[in-house]
Amino acid sequence: MARPTSGRIMLGEREITSLPERFLTEIRCRTFGFIFQQFNLIKGITALENVMIPAYPSGEKYASLKARAMRLLEIFDLARKATSKIEWLSGGEAQRVTIARALINNPSVVIADEPTAHLDTKLSEELMNIIEKLKNEGKTVLVASHDPIVHDAAMVDRVVAMRDGKIVDGGRL
Repeated sequence: MARPTSGRIMLGEREITSLPERFLTEIRCRTFGFIFQQFNLIKGITALENVMIPAYPSGEKYASLKARAMRLLEIFDLARKATSKIEWLSGGEAQRVTIARALINNPSVVIADEPTAHLDTKLSEELMNIIEKLKNEGKTVLVASHDPIVHDAAMVDRVVAMRDGKIVDGGRL
């Protein structure tokens, strides 16, 4: 989301570090789905509207965008909460809306910061099943987490342990 202080960022065969911001915004929207630790949901609007927001710049017809957002809410057992204002949702429901929002543009890369932080064990395991499905679809998923449910999951390819900003264990492959 931010330009690096040094080095270059490659996306496939393309170097994107020096691209103008307007191009980077489009790349972020189409390529990456972000699940933030702090939900960053917009209060005063519904769960459905929050899920749809990242797709608005695409110019897609409202009806098809709404249908896609509703399918995502259904996957996360939130269809009945589609018209609920964000501030009326529980922490776990808000987290699932955040995950649905990250997937609305069908990104090839999902970056998640503590995605199970507000979920109970059952919902955390369900989330890991969803992440496994994303992985099986060919998506790259990068998760930062302290949760053993995440880093002990069988589908995890690699765990990198960090302490004070330094890698202390390169983990399993």
